[in-house]
Amino acid sequence: MPDDRSPTRRPRPRRSLALVAVAVFAATLTPATPAVATATPAGLVWGACPPPAEGSGGDTRQQCATLQLPLDYRHPHGRQIDVTISRIATAEPGLRRGILLSNPGGPGDFGLDMPSFLAAALPAEVLTRYDLIGFDPRGVGASTPITCGITDPVAVTDLILPYPAPDGSIARNIEFARTTARDCAAHSGELLPHITTANTARDMDRIRAALGEPKLSYLGYSYGTYLGAVYTSLFPDRSDRIILDSAVDPNRIWNGVFRQWSPSVALRFPDFTGWAAARNDEYGLGATPAAMAETYFATAAALDREPLVTPGIVVTGNVYRQITRVLLDDDRNFPLLAAFWQALAQASPPAALPALRRAAPTAQIPADNGAAVLYAIVCGDVAWSRDVDRYARNVAVDRRLFPITAGMPANLWPCAFWPNRPLEPPVAVTGKGPRNVLILQNLRDPVTGWPGAFGLRRALDRRATMVTQDAGGHGVFPIRSGRCAADIATAFLTTGTLPDRDRFCPGPSPDDIAVTSAARPIPSGPLAVR
Repeated sequence: MPDDRSPTRRPRPRRSLALVAVAVFAATLTPATPAVATATPAGLVWGACPPPAEGSGGDTRQQCATLQLPLDYRHPHGRQIDVTISRIATAEPGLRRGILLSNPGGPGDFGLDMPSFLAAALPAEVLTRYDLIGFDPRGVGASTPITCGITDPVAVTDLILPYPAPDGSIARNIEFARTTARDCAAHSGELLPHITTANTARDMDRIRAALGEPKLSYLGYSYGTYLGAVYTSLFPDRSDRIILDSAVDPNRIWNGVFRQWSPSVALRFPDFTGWAAARNDEYGLGATPAAMAETYFATAAALDREPLVTPGIVVTGNVYRQITRVLLDDDRNFPLLAAFWQALAQASPPAALPALRRAAPTAQIPADNGAAVLYAIVCGDVAWSRDVDRYARNVAVDRRLFPITAGMPANLWPCAFWPNRPLEPPVAVTGKGPRNVLILQNLRDPVTGWPGAFGLRRALDRRATMVTQDAGGHGVFPIRSGRCAADIATAFLTTGTLPDRDRFCPGPSPDDIAVTSAARPIPSGPLAVR
């Protein structure tokens, strides 16, 4: 069995990806600050967490501790890095089963505040059985952060995710990718090659061991599904109950995952246009979904020609496209998105835009930390093609087939010029291991589309059961799950029961959404692998 010493051979204060839409990834989850540090038998010293994100709440029970872990697991006694973890212990130790480790996605998202989020959102019967454990993954936030030296990420918001020019040219993307790859190596040097999914999974197993647990249960969202699949493939006998929510295909890492954004957004888009068309008296954006789509394309084209200058950001056509893409991840964003479209269709500064700007990072966390980790992971997990002409051809095809996303998902990343090749092949995700994985997926997820979840289901084979929910948006349990999906996930975490076959569930009712609305969606990076 592989272990953490030998890589397997075979994808504001404390926020993530620096896009203008990044604050749409709010709610940011907040750590608490207990007054007294305490030690555990494992030697961890628990105390105050880093300062919380501005304006966010947190659970006063949440504590943090820092582990020293190997930078390079091939040399476990060499250089060490910090990985900061958090916990909220169960209030009923007599019912405790173990630990529930969580990851919000990304790559590049902060995870320390996940216990606070989950403590407010998970059913009581789950909370009694687990200590909730979060962590900032290696390279992120409070865990020895890395940087690529991008001092003003908002200024290059349409380049961090590679939107081509309005005429389809990728010359600007090539220049940015080449420069960024060079700068990432210059600023993060020795750290950069070791910020990978496989190493983060090995860190998770060290967290398990430090907490004195024989196994860990896990709840991972978006990119966190790939991380969880890698963990349970590396350490199948140390995996207890694994939920992978809004899933990534492990056999399409990473360019293939990103290209799937185009059809996934196209499938999701009518949910919003239909909603807004039914409210045309309020928003005036079009009385039919087709008219709404015409408004979108006309507004984007107008902003391509003449961007709108607002305090803090210039709204180009690509910024408009990106904010739209991000806000599609939750039906509860639809009123904000409609107001945003309405203001821009009238060529006036949108009143909602200040809410979309992220708070400045702390002095200890580089402004581009989320973007730097995003690049480190997607470029370090697997080698990308260096054929620039191939990306140009793919962009041209996607622009014709999927104009909503304007060719961005097919474009090149800094990975095409990455200075070092991956240190190891991607971990093989297979059906070898216990049957202990539940995959949850919305049918019309614009970020990690249904085909990606099916790809993960196929890779895990007999190990997994997949539950598809007839809903749009990104994230299921306990973010916007209907009773059917929520009951299956709750039963799995509390009793270990998996359905004997894959299931199709109705989406959430208005009552279900009201129950979960207080706990806003998990923060997310570009996949939200944002």
